[in-house]
Amino acid sequence: MSRREMLVRHESQASYIPNWLECHRKPVTMILRLYASLILLWDFSVILLYFAMQLLRSVYQIVRPPKRKPVAGEIVAVFGASRGVGRDLALQMAELGAKVACVDINSSENDVLVKSINGSGYIAHAFECDLTNKNDIIRTVNAIEKQFGHITMFLHCCGVPSPRSLITEPPPIQATLNLSVVSHFWLLEAILPKMKRNNHGHIVFLTSVAGLSGVKHQTPLSVAQFAVQGLFESVLDELRIEKFLRTINISLVHLYPFVVADNCRNDIRMRIPSAFGIIRSQDAAHKIIDGVRRNQLEISIPKYCLPMCHVLKLLPRRATLLLRNLFDTGVDF
Repeated sequence: MSRREMLVRHESQASYIPNWLECHRKPVTMILRLYASLILLWDFSVILLYFAMQLLRSVYQIVRPPKRKPVAGEIVAVFGASRGVGRDLALQMAELGAKVACVDINSSENDVLVKSINGSGYIAHAFECDLTNKNDIIRTVNAIEKQFGHITMFLHCCGVPSPRSLITEPPPIQATLNLSVVSHFWLLEAILPKMKRNNHGHIVFLTSVAGLSGVKHQTPLSVAQFAVQGLFESVLDELRIEKFLRTINISLVHLYPFVVADNCRNDIRMRIPSAFGIIRSQDAAHKIIDGVRRNQLEISIPKYCLPMCHVLKLLPRRATLLLRNLFDTGVDF
């Protein structure tokens, strides 16, 4: 074969490859797109299956709730323990066998609470702390660890408004945000890393229903309550990504201040009082602890308020305003 013939043959073979690729590119592209579509369809099918399973599980848990986990031996820190629901949470946690660190800026009432718990044969210790001061929080956490060991559960009860506070002048903006929001970050910074190292813990945030719908003339308070719910979502996602959700639990408690108000009835105006009723703080604390022991992500006091608020968000805005007018209260939730 001559050199010229060899060159011609080589050129024809070289031109054959792009021609072959061009002819087969479209079928290959179609196959890849079909493969990607099948993968996407499979992913959607799996997600829908998990959705259905979770819905069935939720319905089943209404009939048969999860078993309560024991709290005996847990080291529980209750921040804001001297009064209200925080006080009853500390009392009932101690009665269940937990070692309770009662933390509050009001040392006199806090000491009375601890004496009452210790006098009943349970274990508690009082700690004075200003939650608006980061260094004071670090000092208090270190003192709790020195007294009991690493904190395995903490409940942040500060910043939840009382019914009477909702009809008075709002507190300063900076003080409201520091106590109700910023203190959560400092507590998490001091406690959560140790929970992760020990692969064990439970975090409980208490917030007002004001964070679901707002409060008239109480904008800083409402913003703070919304912020706590956003913080809950962020921490929940952090624990999910880092694979800690099975060992470190987190709960968000929604409190309706007017309902947990057995000593403030004269201060509150309700258009339909029978639609709400009154819950004693002891009963509210019992319901909160029951939900915490069942590792519920969200707990509502009273129970129907949270589903009702979620349903209202699905309605047009003007429709929700009409319903608020119907269930009008002294501060117009």
